[in-house]
Amino acid sequence: MTGNPETGRGYLAERGWRSWAYTLDHKRIGVMYLLTTIAFFLVGGVFALLLRLELLSPQAKYFSDHTYNVFFTLHGAMMIFLFIIPAIPSGLGNFFIPMHIGARDVAFPRLNLASYWVFVAGFLVVLASLVSPMDTGWTFYTPYSAKTGAAVATLSFGIFLIGMSSILTGLNFIVTIHKLRAPGMSWHRLPLFIWGMYSTSIIQVVATPVVGVTFLLLALERLVGVAFFDPAKGGDPVLFQHFFWFYSHPVVYVMILPAMGIVSEVIPVFSRKPIFGYAAIAYSSLAIAFIGFLVWGHHMFTSAMSPLANAIFSFLTFFVAVPTAVKVFNWIATLYKGSITFESPMLYALTFIFLFIIGGLTGPFLAALSTNVQLHDTYFVVAHFHYTMMGGTVMGFFAGLHYWFPKMTGKMLNEKVARIAWALVFIGFNVTFFTMFIVGTRGMPRRYAEYVPKFHAENVVSTVGSAILALGILVMMWNFVQGLRKGARAPGNPWYALSLEWQSASPPETENFHEVPTVTAWPYGYGTPKGPPA
Repeated sequence: MTGNPETGRGYLAERGWRSWAYTLDHKRIGVMYLLTTIAFFLVGGVFALLLRLELLSPQAKYFSDHTYNVFFTLHGAMMIFLFIIPAIPSGLGNFFIPMHIGARDVAFPRLNLASYWVFVAGFLVVLASLVSPMDTGWTFYTPYSAKTGAAVATLSFGIFLIGMSSILTGLNFIVTIHKLRAPGMSWHRLPLFIWGMYSTSIIQVVATPVVGVTFLLLALERLVGVAFFDPAKGGDPVLFQHFFWFYSHPVVYVMILPAMGIVSEVIPVFSRKPIFGYAAIAYSSLAIAFIGFLVWGHHMFTSAMSPLANAIFSFLTFFVAVPTAVKVFNWIATLYKGSITFESPMLYALTFIFLFIIGGLTGPFLAALSTNVQLHDTYFVVAHFHYTMMGGTVMGFFAGLHYWFPKMTGKMLNEKVARIAWALVFIGFNVTFFTMFIVGTRGMPRRYAEYVPKFHAENVVSTVGSAILALGILVMMWNFVQGLRKGARAPGNPWYALSLEWQSASPPETENFHEVPTVTAWPYGYGTPKGPPA
């Protein structure tokens, strides 16, 4: 099947802000999430560049120490809470989950719209907190966050609303996947993107209430003096860390599992081979989601937990690498002897695998108790989670944007410009963050605005790399804008993919399909009529 060649304006036909503000179309809601989160990605990137500017010299004083602390707090909070967590699940997930399973919309369209506007309310409240901005870092650790003069209560309420939006989205997706699959769409015929999103939704529903309650307790401590975390009044500041990381470590997989789902879609299309080990990849997503709830303590090896607790969390941290490695080995096996082509979605998917392997192989150094104590709060940790989060999640997101851009807009990107942007991003990212592994092993602590001169050369290299990375992002965004304005009309299925979303018009019509499709095969049957059992 090569897809419906019909093109037109589809879901974009109706114009005017009211048609977007009150829409119940999952595709429009997905587009609104995408535009909102990409805007925060760009703003968060500006804060990152300002941090690198300050670190260009050991004693540079472009900003005060307080301003520096505010900038890295804003960078981290925007990238995590306002970009990485919602971008793929709420953006691309909203757009493509119903199309992947042959549905006309999500199960609860009004709840879907409400989740977006609750998200908007949340980030507006967070922005209101900038009147007295946070300087705690994105983890908001007590006891400092309970005592600082920043607008912690306001920020806590904003994050509470953003968490509520995430819960509503997760519930909607779980019900949609269970109840609205097209005839013949069995669990073993689901696209692997859906398995990733299903596992992600479970984490959103189960873990997000914990962080909501955590910030509610923090706000109560500041507003009415209830001492949950103040040791002077019988509270425990380490309890905040337990609550925070019980949410935040599973949410690492809210960030990465959807990106893994995208890579599982892109690799077989541009290898022209069936995905290797479909069931293993599918069920490993559920395994990662489950084990991810059990490893939060590895963030706290220096927080005076018991030796037994440290040993248990260390073992579980090593163990979570097993289902993750299953995916990586299966992607590589899919590539083996494939008819590989290197269009921009494939370049970003391969970049995901390469960078995520580096992030994964540096994880055991932090999972092991002895080396963790030495590397804790150094730039080695900064490099590790950027290779995982940006090298993983963000590269997967870029792969998805380039892969689905023709379907979402009905336009083609300039492939030459897309490859130039990819090269700049790839080079800039590695120059920026691999250098941090080196300086981290030499002992440079993170979060400091000043450092000893022996780390100067590495910081100059890292700052130059960040400028190259920023240039690549700007070229990519320019290509997206030019594609929307002047891009060639996209055929219904430019990549000759087999999944259901490519069997609709480009861009899709309001209800996705002329009639609900009947599924008779799995979506990875490239070069073979056979697939896994129904």
